[in-house]
Amino acid sequence: MNKILALVDGSGYAQSVCDHAGWAAARTNAELKFCHVMKSRSASSDNTDLSGSIGLGARSALLEELADIDRQKANLLKKRGRVILDDAAKRAADMGALKVSDTLRHGRFIESVAELEVDADLVVVGKRGETSHIDMDHLGSNLERVVRSIKKPVLVASRQFREIKRVLIAFDGGQSVRKAIEHIVTGSILQGLEVQLVQVADKKSASTAAIEQACAALQSSGLSASYSLVAGQPEHAIGTTVETDGIDLLIMGAYGHSRIRNLIIGSTTTQMVQNCKVPILLFR
Repeated sequence: MNKILALVDGSGYAQSVCDHAGWAAARTNAELKFCHVMKSRSASSDNTDLSGSIGLGARSALLEELADIDRQKANLLKKRGRVILDDAAKRAADMGALKVSDTLRHGRFIESVAELEVDADLVVVGKRGETSHIDMDHLGSNLERVVRSIKKPVLVASRQFREIKRVLIAFDGGQSVRKAIEHIVTGSILQGLEVQLVQVADKKSASTAAIEQACAALQSSGLSASYSLVAGQPEHAIGTTVETDGIDLLIMGAYGHSRIRNLIIGSTTTQMVQNCKVPILLFR
């Protein structure tokens, strides 16, 4: 892993994003870049264009004053963004990140992320943004769009960072989780941690060949890895295992079905991100 992109804003999850990104950068010796995207005027809460509301005969001095207010707002947004990025860099350095840079963007959030993620190996984002209340049940408006629109792994930061010692991989035999195994085997992010693979299946009839092979691959890379089968619905069984086994990081595939199917029956990915209190590393 050479480069990590972390998305920060003024939300209650910002500090956790910095901590998780700093943790990942320190473990992999990767370059860490923070990005803050300033809101456009149309996305702000005060989106009234006062200058456009003035009728004929308005004094030019008033128009100049309104234009000056717009410039002041733009400057304040830049200063705010700069403070957010400076604080992020300091916090990541405290977590052990050695190579930290940043970028301040203005425009559409997803377009900015899509442009920057091309050079990144991992993207770190908070579960909710600054326009969402920290205790709301639903996820931030940008999170699913980030996960669906980019191709790189996404680390969804939990509310608070805690030391990561035990890792759970939700194994379903699919392409996404196989990609995750390959990423872990060839990288260093989980070295020295305890890794547990869990497959939700009928213990009596399920084939264990695939999960045994994945576990062997992890062990051959020097990881302490084991596997188990659990029964039940994936989102419930995995969530229960995370809680009962003291898991600090969950790894799983992201959005394995179409948007239409997810609208009808829901998405395991969305439910896990909503309900789990630990960070989740998602692979497409």
